[in-house]
Amino acid sequence: MGLPRLVCAFLLAACCCCPRVAGVPGEAEQPAPELVEVEVGSTALLKCGLSQSQGNLSHVDWFSVHKEKRIPIFRVRQGQGQSEPGEYQHRLSLQDRGATLALTQVTPHDERIFLCQGKRPRSQEHRIQLRVYKAPEEPNIQVNALGIPVDSKEPEEVATCVGRNGYPIPQVIWYKNGRPLKEEKNRVHIQSSQTVESSGLYTLKSILKAQLVKEDKDAQFYCELNYRLPSGNHMKESREVTVPVFYPTEKVWLEVEPVGMLKEGDRVEIRCLADGNPPPHFSISKQNPSTREAEEETTNDNGVLVLEPAQKEHSGLYECQGLDLDTMISLPSEPQELLVNYVSDVRVSPAAPERQEGSSLTLTCKAESSQDLEFQWLREETGQVLERGPVLQLHDLKREAGGGYRCVASVPSIPGLNRTQLVNVAVFGPPWMAFKERKVWVKENMMLNLSCEASGHPRPTISWNVNGTASEQDQDPQRVLSTLNVLVTPELLETGVECTASNDLGKNTSVLFLELVNLTTLTPDSNTTTGLSTSTASPHTRANSTSTERKLPEPESQGVVIVAVIVCILVLAVLGAVLYFLYKKGKLPCGRSGKQEITLPPSRKSEFVVEVKSDKLPEEMGLLQGSSGDKRAPGDQGEKYIDLRH
Repeated sequence: MGLPRLVCAFLLAACCCCPRVAGVPGEAEQPAPELVEVEVGSTALLKCGLSQSQGNLSHVDWFSVHKEKRIPIFRVRQGQGQSEPGEYQHRLSLQDRGATLALTQVTPHDERIFLCQGKRPRSQEHRIQLRVYKAPEEPNIQVNALGIPVDSKEPEEVATCVGRNGYPIPQVIWYKNGRPLKEEKNRVHIQSSQTVESSGLYTLKSILKAQLVKEDKDAQFYCELNYRLPSGNHMKESREVTVPVFYPTEKVWLEVEPVGMLKEGDRVEIRCLADGNPPPHFSISKQNPSTREAEEETTNDNGVLVLEPAQKEHSGLYECQGLDLDTMISLPSEPQELLVNYVSDVRVSPAAPERQEGSSLTLTCKAESSQDLEFQWLREETGQVLERGPVLQLHDLKREAGGGYRCVASVPSIPGLNRTQLVNVAVFGPPWMAFKERKVWVKENMMLNLSCEASGHPRPTISWNVNGTASEQDQDPQRVLSTLNVLVTPELLETGVECTASNDLGKNTSVLFLELVNLTTLTPDSNTTTGLSTSTASPHTRANSTSTERKLPEPESQGVVIVAVIVCILVLAVLGAVLYFLYKKGKLPCGRSGKQEITLPPSRKSEFVVEVKSDKLPEEMGLLQGSSGDKRAPGDQGEKYIDLRH
């Protein structure tokens, strides 16, 4: 059929006034083509609308109409189909007992009219309009990264939206802050173009141009593609973009971080800000408190002045200058006062107090601060809070009161803002030893480190009674620690070691007894240490009653004590033998318990028992057994009870 006939068929449906086109005598006017819609790449089913009798479908010719020309593409003879040579030769097949022609791998080029024509009982034809659709890809939006000045005289390019590989051409709609944009003279202009790809698909390109104002600096722009598929209407949206908007600076101001009350030691940033884009060149100045003139401070590239750590000298009046490099106009900010709170110059009077024992002492603490202060006194050694307030009173001083006292000045309204001052109180007195005597377990011929600690005022010095390498170390102004490195010899084991601390008011001595390590008898107590470690004592453990010097016991006196103990044991053994002899002779009657109470005269009614206990080492206990000639029972612990009546 020719184009006039198609047009008339369309108009006939609208107004029923189109003249009939000449055709086969007696043939009725053809209706509008049947519409078939498919997506690119799918299969189109073209159903021949002729009578479904077997005779009508046994002889059918299929044509495609391209540029008003019929092109044979398929024929059916005796129910068998055969493709005609051409572009559809390998994509056509019969279905539904010959009533349907299937076209596979549909492309945009297949959008045309297809016609089937039968020969019996008379020539008939049925037309099919094939519509092809393809959804475009996700729209790609590119913003104008160079930005748009607000003083532009014409609309400037805001963004470009591209929708690729769609069919037919989709429709584009632009949005700003969720509202659609329409063409507006000298304000909004949308320029669209399309490109046909070799595949027959379309690529749409749309450019949005607009005149923007300062309020558009945060505006969100995006584009929307509207398209149709066989299932209905659809749309795809791009991401939102923001275009840089340039506008002149109208105001400059300062911001300080952190916000709130500042203190010494904080990291403080003074930042210059402006309402223009691009921002101007910033500089920060501080008023000199002496000359009242502004002096420029060193800032980083972003116009930020960093104070780290902040000091009280940083307090003052600050101002920012913003220079517009386009207009060369400088705008100042409002001056802003910066206050860095501080606590300084903590002082204690007297600064170096010295007192006699039994006297009193008053310590006074003062400090300077930008805020109200609170004071408290702490004992340096223990951290104990002694007093709240600037004054600390100490009465009836003892030598234990000597040492460090710390005044803490703090600002309660600003956590972490405080300063301290330490003062050492000296109490006059002779040296005071950390311990009076100590037993040290050692091994012969080993190098031994011995320590001796003393305190007093004036500061004592420590000396040792043996040769060795000695060194002193001050623990505080009134306390000193001396360390001696010495070789353990037999002579040293006999004599022991003593250290003597002395000052102008007297001297005092500590004694260290050296004992060889014996694993079977070694039971160290709180006053014994092994020679493998340094013999030191806790500075808080005091063992001083007087400041008189204590002599070491001579080796001869130790031998006398041992002999006396042995004699006593022998006497007790002889006494036991006599009592046993009297018992056997019947001179000493006893009850079944082996004991008999002897009645005393009335004047001696009080009964007393003498308990003899042996705390000697096993070797000495062996001497006792040998002298008595008896072996102890397994449960006997070396104790004897004797009842005396006369």
